[in-house]
Amino acid sequence: MSKKHLKFRYAERKDTALILKFIKELAAYEKMEHEVIATEAVLEEWIFDKKKAEVIFAVVDNEEIGFALFFHNFSTFLGRAGLYLEDLYVRPKYRGNGYGKGILKKLAQIAVERGCGRLEWWCLDWNKPSIDFYLSLGAEPMEDWTVYRIAGDTLKQLSVK
Repeated sequence: MSKKHLKFRYAERKDTALILKFIKELAAYEKMEHEVIATEAVLEEWIFDKKKAEVIFAVVDNEEIGFALFFHNFSTFLGRAGLYLEDLYVRPKYRGNGYGKGILKKLAQIAVERGCGRLEWWCLDWNKPSIDFYLSLGAEPMEDWTVYRIAGDTLKQLSVK
Protein backbone atom coordinates (compact mmCIF):
# COMPACT_ATOMS: atom_id res chain seq x y z
CA MET A 1 0.00 0.00 0.00
CA SER A 2 1.19 3.46 -0.83
CA LYS A 3 0.07 6.75 0.66
CA LYS A 4 -0.10 8.27 -2.83
CA HIS A 5 -3.40 6.42 -3.30
CA LEU A 6 -4.95 8.14 -0.27
CA LYS A 7 -7.98 10.26 -1.10
CA PHE A 8 -10.53 12.03 1.05
CA ARG A 9 -14.23 12.62 0.89
CA TYR A 10 -16.67 14.37 3.18
CA ALA A 11 -19.33 12.17 4.72
CA GLU A 12 -22.86 12.42 3.39
CA ARG A 13 -26.12 11.55 5.11
CA LYS A 14 -26.08 8.09 3.50
CA ASP A 15 -22.78 7.40 5.36
CA THR A 16 -24.30 7.59 8.84
CA ALA A 17 -24.10 3.81 9.42
CA LEU A 18 -20.45 3.82 8.35
CA ILE A 19 -19.67 6.70 10.71
CA LEU A 20 -21.20 4.76 13.60
CA LYS A 21 -19.25 1.65 12.59
CA PHE A 22 -15.97 3.59 12.70
CA ILE A 23 -16.92 5.11 16.08
CA LYS A 24 -17.54 1.64 17.47
CA GLU A 25 -14.23 0.34 16.06
CA LEU A 26 -12.41 3.26 17.67
CA ALA A 27 -14.20 2.65 20.98
CA ALA A 28 -13.15 -1.01 20.88
CA TYR A 29 -9.52 0.04 20.27
CA GLU A 30 -9.73 2.41 23.26
CA LYS A 31 -11.46 -0.26 25.39
CA MET A 32 -14.46 2.04 25.78
CA GLU A 33 -17.19 0.19 23.86
CA HIS A 34 -19.47 0.45 26.89
CA GLU A 35 -19.52 4.25 26.52
CA VAL A 36 -20.92 4.33 22.98
CA ILE A 37 -24.60 5.18 23.16
CA ALA A 38 -24.75 7.04 19.84
CA THR A 39 -27.23 5.77 17.28
CA GLU A 40 -27.54 6.37 13.57
CA ALA A 41 -30.55 8.62 14.21
CA VAL A 42 -28.67 10.74 16.75
CA LEU A 43 -25.59 11.04 14.52
CA GLU A 44 -27.71 11.96 11.51
CA GLU A 45 -29.49 14.67 13.50
CA TRP A 46 -26.34 16.24 14.97
CA ILE A 47 -24.00 15.90 12.00
CA PHE A 48 -26.32 16.45 9.06
CA ASP A 49 -29.42 18.27 10.35
CA LYS A 50 -27.88 20.49 13.04
CA LYS A 51 -24.47 20.60 11.30
CA LYS A 52 -22.54 20.50 14.60
CA ALA A 53 -19.72 18.30 13.30
CA GLU A 54 -18.13 17.17 10.05
CA VAL A 55 -16.63 13.86 9.00
CA ILE A 56 -14.02 13.09 6.38
CA PHE A 57 -13.17 9.59 5.25
CA ALA A 58 -9.72 8.44 4.23
CA VAL A 59 -10.20 6.34 1.11
CA VAL A 60 -7.78 3.88 -0.50
CA ASP A 61 -8.75 1.95 -3.63
CA ASN A 62 -12.40 3.03 -3.20
CA GLU A 63 -12.52 1.67 0.39
CA GLU A 64 -12.95 3.85 3.49
CA ILE A 65 -9.98 2.93 5.67
CA GLY A 66 -10.27 5.63 8.32
CA PHE A 67 -12.15 8.70 9.38
CA ALA A 68 -11.91 11.96 11.27
CA LEU A 69 -14.78 13.71 13.03
CA PHE A 70 -14.17 17.38 13.78
CA PHE A 71 -15.91 20.66 14.51
CA HIS A 72 -15.10 24.33 15.03
CA ASN A 73 -14.20 25.68 18.43
CA PHE A 74 -13.24 29.29 19.19
CA SER A 75 -10.21 30.92 20.77
CA THR A 76 -10.96 34.27 22.38
CA PHE A 77 -7.23 34.95 22.66
CA LEU A 78 -6.71 34.43 18.92
CA GLY A 79 -10.07 35.97 18.06
CA ARG A 80 -10.80 33.22 15.56
CA ALA A 81 -12.09 29.70 15.23
CA GLY A 82 -10.03 26.56 15.38
CA LEU A 83 -10.68 22.97 14.42
CA TYR A 84 -11.19 20.48 17.19
CA LEU A 85 -10.53 16.88 16.20
CA GLU A 86 -12.85 14.65 18.21
CA ASP A 87 -11.94 11.33 16.61
CA LEU A 88 -9.27 10.07 14.24
CA TYR A 89 -9.16 6.39 13.39
CA VAL A 90 -7.37 4.23 10.86
CA ARG A 91 -8.29 0.56 10.62
CA PRO A 92 -5.51 -1.67 12.02
CA LYS A 93 -4.50 -3.34 8.75
CA TYR A 94 -3.83 0.08 7.21
CA ARG A 95 -1.71 1.51 10.03
CA GLY A 96 1.96 2.21 9.51
CA ASN A 97 1.49 3.47 5.94
CA GLY A 98 1.29 7.21 6.65
CA TYR A 99 -2.50 7.38 6.46
CA GLY A 100 -2.90 8.87 9.95
CA LYS A 101 -0.42 11.58 9.03
CA GLY A 102 -2.32 12.07 5.78
CA ILE A 103 -5.56 12.62 7.67
CA LEU A 104 -3.93 15.17 10.00
CA LYS A 105 -2.36 16.92 7.01
CA LYS A 106 -5.80 17.13 5.38
CA LEU A 107 -7.29 18.56 8.58
CA ALA A 108 -4.47 21.12 8.75
CA GLN A 109 -5.25 22.10 5.14
CA ILE A 110 -8.94 22.52 6.01
CA ALA A 111 -8.01 24.64 9.05
CA VAL A 112 -5.70 26.87 7.00
CA GLU A 113 -8.22 27.22 4.14
CA ARG A 114 -10.88 28.30 6.66
CA GLY A 115 -8.56 30.79 8.39
CA CYS A 116 -8.50 28.83 11.65
CA GLY A 117 -5.81 29.55 14.22
CA ARG A 118 -5.45 26.05 15.66
CA LEU A 119 -5.97 22.34 15.24
CA GLU A 120 -6.46 20.65 18.62
CA TRP A 121 -7.39 17.26 20.04
CA TRP A 122 -7.16 15.13 23.17
CA CYS A 123 -5.30 11.85 23.51
CA LEU A 124 -5.66 9.21 26.19
CA ASP A 125 -2.63 9.15 28.49
CA TRP A 126 -2.02 5.41 27.97
CA ASN A 127 -1.93 5.68 24.18
CA LYS A 128 1.85 5.95 23.79
CA PRO A 129 1.92 5.03 20.08
CA SER A 130 -0.43 7.92 19.27
CA ILE A 131 1.37 10.32 21.61
CA ASP A 132 4.72 9.51 20.00
CA PHE A 133 3.14 9.98 16.57
CA TYR A 134 1.67 13.37 17.49
CA LEU A 135 4.95 14.55 18.99
CA SER A 136 6.76 13.51 15.78
CA LEU A 137 4.50 15.91 13.87
CA GLY A 138 5.40 18.81 16.15
CA ALA A 139 2.23 18.72 18.26
CA GLU A 140 2.67 20.15 21.74
CA PRO A 141 1.04 18.61 24.81
CA MET A 142 -0.89 21.13 26.89
CA GLU A 143 0.64 20.17 30.23
CA ASP A 144 -0.68 23.14 32.21
CA TRP A 145 -4.33 22.32 31.42
CA THR A 146 -6.74 19.82 32.93
CA VAL A 147 -9.89 18.72 31.13
CA TYR A 148 -13.11 19.02 33.14
CA ARG A 149 -16.43 17.50 32.20
CA ILE A 150 -20.01 17.72 33.41
CA ALA A 151 -22.29 15.14 31.82
CA GLY A 152 -25.33 12.95 32.35
CA ASP A 153 -27.34 13.50 35.54
CA THR A 154 -24.82 16.05 36.84
CA LEU A 155 -25.37 18.15 33.71
CA LYS A 156 -29.15 17.93 34.12
CA GLN A 157 -28.92 18.86 37.80
CA LEU A 158 -26.71 21.87 37.07
CA SER A 159 -29.08 23.08 34.35
CA VAL A 160 -31.92 23.50 36.86
CA LYS A 161 -29.98 25.03 39.77
